[in-house]
Amino acid sequence: MTLETIEGILFHNQELNLTIEEQNTIQKSYDFLNDFAHDKVIYGINTGFGPMAQYRVSDEELNALQYNIIRSHSTGAGEPFEPIYVRAAMMARFSTFVRGKSGIHPDVMEMLRTFINKEIYPVIPQHGSVGASGDLVQLAHMSLALIGEGEVFYKGQRRPTAEVLKELGIKPLKLHLRDGLALVNGTAMMTGVGLVNLHYAKRLLVFATLASVFINEIAASYDDFMAPELNQLKCHKGQDIIAQKMREYASGGQCMLKREVEMYHRHQENVFTHKVQPYYSLRCVPQILGPIFDTLGYTEETLVAEFHAVDDNPIVDIDTQTVYHGGNFHGDYISFEMDKLKLAIVKLTVLMERQLNYICHDRINGILPPFCNLGKLGLNYGIQAMQFTATSTTAESQSLANSMYVHSIPNNNDNQDVVSMGTNSAILARRVIDNAYQVMAVYMIGLAQAVDCLKTEDKLAPKTKALYQDIRQLVPVFVEDTPKYIDIANVIHYLKTKKIEPIL
Repeated sequence: MTLETIEGILFHNQELNLTIEEQNTIQKSYDFLNDFAHDKVIYGINTGFGPMAQYRVSDEELNALQYNIIRSHSTGAGEPFEPIYVRAAMMARFSTFVRGKSGIHPDVMEMLRTFINKEIYPVIPQHGSVGASGDLVQLAHMSLALIGEGEVFYKGQRRPTAEVLKELGIKPLKLHLRDGLALVNGTAMMTGVGLVNLHYAKRLLVFATLASVFINEIAASYDDFMAPELNQLKCHKGQDIIAQKMREYASGGQCMLKREVEMYHRHQENVFTHKVQPYYSLRCVPQILGPIFDTLGYTEETLVAEFHAVDDNPIVDIDTQTVYHGGNFHGDYISFEMDKLKLAIVKLTVLMERQLNYICHDRINGILPPFCNLGKLGLNYGIQAMQFTATSTTAESQSLANSMYVHSIPNNNDNQDVVSMGTNSAILARRVIDNAYQVMAVYMIGLAQAVDCLKTEDKLAPKTKALYQDIRQLVPVFVEDTPKYIDIANVIHYLKTKKIEPIL
C-alpha cells in the first residue's frame, strides 16, 4: 500500500480486503509450517517464550501455549489508546501477515479484516511495551479481543468483547499452531501510532508555513527572505521547498514590501522606523521549517517500510523451506524516527509561539495594541491570557523532547537486554503533536485579531485571506472579554480536519 492508500483505510474507513493470491500465499505459509514443525524444535511453537524458551512444551499443550501468551501478556496499564491508533495498529499487523512469512492460519487475517471493516476496536492500554520483542503487551490486548475476551470500543461505547461479537454474529478467533505468538510479536502498535502522528504532523507543517506568510504580511516584511536565489544557495531540499511554498502562499498579496522598491534608492533618514530586517522568527522560516520538512520525509519513508515489514519472530520462508530465528520485532527504526519527529514538532511549536509573541508584544511589533486588544486597555485583555496557554504548552513540549530511543533498560531476565522503547517514543511524539495543535489554535486566533486591528483583510494574499475568513467563521472578531476555551477547541478541530493540500 502507498501512504495514500493506508490513510484512505485509516482515516476514511475504506474497506480492507484480501486478494485471492494473498489468501493462497497465507494458506501455503500455514501449511508449510504445519508440516515443517513436526519433530523439530521451533521457538514459540513447541517451546516457551522469552527466557522460557529453554523449556519444551508437550504436544498436548501446544494449543494452550498460544492462548497463554495472549492472556499472560494482557497486563497493560493507563488510559486506552483512542480508536484511530488501534485501527492503525491492526492495519499494520494485517500488513505484516499478508506477506505470508508468519505461518498464521488464514482465520487470523479474516478476523483482523472483520474488526477493521466493522470498526471494532480492542481496548489497548497505553503503557506496557518496551519495544523489543515488539509491542507484546499492547498487541496481547488487541489479540485478547480477537479471541473474544477483554473489551472493545464499538460505536463509541466501551463494552465486553464477547457481548459485541455475539450481537454481530461473529465467532471468536480459534488459535492454531503459532497464531498467538505471531499476533503479539511485532512493531504494529508503535508503527500505527507513528502513522497517525505523521498524518497530523504533516498538517502542522502546512499551517505553520501558511501562518508564517500571514505573520510576515502583518509585519509588512520585505519579501526577499523567500527569494529562490537566496534559498537555493543553502543547498537543502527542505529549505528550498518551504521558501517556494511561502512564495506560492504569498502570491497576490499586497502587504509585504519589495526591497528594491523601498530600500534600493537614496534615503535621507538616519533612523529607519520600519525594520530593515524582521526578527528571526519571521525571516528565518525557510531555514527553520526546511529541516522539519526533510525530517518528515524520512519519517514517512521509515514508517511505510515498517508498515510493510515482516516484523515477527520466527520467520517462515517457503522459498528456502526453513524457519529463521532473529529480531525483526525490534523497534529501533520507529523509536528513532519518533524521537526525531518529536524534536521537529517541538521546534515548529517554538517557532509558532515566538511568532505569537510578536503580535502580542506591542513594543516589539510597533504596530499593534498590546495583545491585539481592540477594547479599552486595562479594562479589556485581548489575547493576553491565551498566550499563557500557548507558552505553558510549548514549555511542556520542550521537556518532552528528551529522547526515549536511548533509554534502554534491560528486563525479561536480561533476555531483552537492549530495547527500543519505540511505543513510548511514539506516545510522547503524539503528546507533542497534540500540544502543537493547541499552540497553533491560539496563534491562529491571534493572527485573525491582528488583521482586524490593522484592517488589512483586503490586502492579504488569497491563501491567507481564506485562512483568516475560516478562523473568523469559528471565532468572530472580539472586543469584550469572553471565555475562549471552546473557541480554541473549535480551531483545533478545524486544523485537524480542514481539507488541505500537503506540502510533503
